[in-house]
Amino acid sequence: MSRRPRLVPVALAGVGGLALLVLVAIPMVALVARAPWSAVLDVLGDGANRTALRLSLVVSLWAVLLSMALGFPIAWLLARVDFPGRSVVRALVTLPMVLPPVVGGVALLVAFGRRGLVGQWLDRWFDIQLAYTTAAAVLAATFVSLPFFVVTVEAALRGADRRFEDAARTLGARPGFVLRQVTLPAIRSALGAGAALSWARALGEFGATVTFAGSFAGRTQTMPLAISDALDSDVRAAILLSLVLLTVSVAVLAGLRNRWLGAA
Repeated sequence: MSRRPRLVPVALAGVGGLALLVLVAIPMVALVARAPWSAVLDVLGDGANRTALRLSLVVSLWAVLLSMALGFPIAWLLARVDFPGRSVVRALVTLPMVLPPVVGGVALLVAFGRRGLVGQWLDRWFDIQLAYTTAAAVLAATFVSLPFFVVTVEAALRGADRRFEDAARTLGARPGFVLRQVTLPAIRSALGAGAALSWARALGEFGATVTFAGSFAGRTQTMPLAISDALDSDVRAAILLSLVLLTVSVAVLAGLRNRWLGAA
């Protein structure tokens, strides 16, 4: 009778270890092992690849800035204000996390494309065309990365000790002062974590970008799109460019280790 309970965690550990080996470890090891290290300088020194990397950084950083600027008010409302339809708003915010990216791209296209629901008026009134531009790539990256910032910050706001905020208000502090000097410092680690997760998601965005912005070198072709194109012409370049994004992902994970995985 005493042996059977012990077999359960052993079996679970075995299944989990096998899954990690097959689905994570082996593909990552294969990517590193098959990398043409002798061609690193040639691939990374190629002008088109450098342009794709630069564009990815520009697009992802703009996406993070927009996610923070737009996401914090949303997170605040969801965490601190009890209003009708709050669950619906939360569902809409988190929808891009589960929505296939290509579906998000189609939605952006029919909304902001030249003949889209909003895009037709932008074109007619202001001569603004978003689709297949760098701005479209930024919008697509923001669409998929915003929920990561909102969810992280909302959880932090809900868990924050509000007694310090109440004490500051009791002492006559204005709402803006309480926000800047009490609330934001209390959740600064969550702000950093949310921004890092949002940036990593924006950096790796593919489906919504290729659908709404296309893949035009120097204008909308970010690193994930360049990797996809390289698979048809130069597998070595695709592997090395993939390793660049893998390195970034590992760096983000290492930076978030203390928050999400503990110090051990």
